[in-house]
Amino acid sequence: MLRARIIPFLLISNNDLVKTTKFDNENYIGDPLNTVRIFNEKKCDEISVYDISISSHNKSPNFKLIKDIAHEARMPVTYGGGVKNKLDALKIFNFGIEKISVNSLYFDNKDEVKEIINSVGSQSTVVTLDVSLYKGEYCVFTNRGKNRINKELTSILDDLQEINVGEIIINNIDRDGTMEGYDNNLLELVFKETQIPITFIGGVGKNSDMKNAIQKFGSIGYGCSSLFIYKGPRKAVLINYKNNFFD
Repeated sequence: MLRARIIPFLLISNNDLVKTTKFDNENYIGDPLNTVRIFNEKKCDEISVYDISISSHNKSPNFKLIKDIAHEARMPVTYGGGVKNKLDALKIFNFGIEKISVNSLYFDNKDEVKEIINSVGSQSTVVTLDVSLYKGEYCVFTNRGKNRINKELTSILDDLQEINVGEIIINNIDRDGTMEGYDNNLLELVFKETQIPITFIGGVGKNSDMKNAIQKFGSIGYGCSSLFIYKGPRKAVLINYKNNFFD
C-alpha cells in the first residue's frame, strides 16, 4: 500500500501566517516564507496554502506572494484563494505552483472551473469543500463558513466526479483548530461516495489521530495544521513535521 500523503495546511491573512479555530479567531503565527523554508528542511510531502484574506473579501490573488512561495518551496504546492478565472489559474501555474484549489468559484461559475480543467488538466485542479453539520446534516459552506449551499454534500461530490475534478479537499469547519481529532463519520461518508482522490483537513491534535485515520481509511491525503504549528498545551509556536505516523 502506498504511504499516505501528510500535508501541512498554511493559512495566510494579510500576508501573515495565521491559524484559526472553526474559521474564526485568527492567531498570528509568523512569516509564511520562513515557514515554507522550515518545511523544506523537514522534507515534507507537499503543502497547501490558502489566502483567507483574499477569498473573504473578494480580492484578486496576491500574485507576488504566490510567486515568492513557489520560488521558496522545494515540494509541490497547492494554492487556494481568490482564483476567479482561467487566466488567474494560468498565471499562478506559471509561477510553478502544482495545483490550484477553488471553492466558491465552483458554485458561482462551474463552467469556468471546467475551463481550468481543460487548460491545465484535472490532476492540477482541486475543489475545496468547507463542511459543517447543520441541523444534523453535513452541509457545504462558502465565504469562510458564512453562506450555506442549498445542495446535499453527496450530490456535490457526484457532480465533481462528473466534471472530472482531480482532487477534493474536505475542510471540516467544526473541527478546524480544535485538535479534537478527525470527524470519522464525515470521512466515512465522503470515502464511500466518490472515487476522486480525497484530502481531509480539520481536527488533528495528536499523532494517534493521524495514525488511526490512516489505519481505517488508507493512503489518501491527510491535512494537518495545528499539530505541525503548535507545541504543548499552551500552544507555543514550533514548526514541526512528521511524514510517517507508523514509525
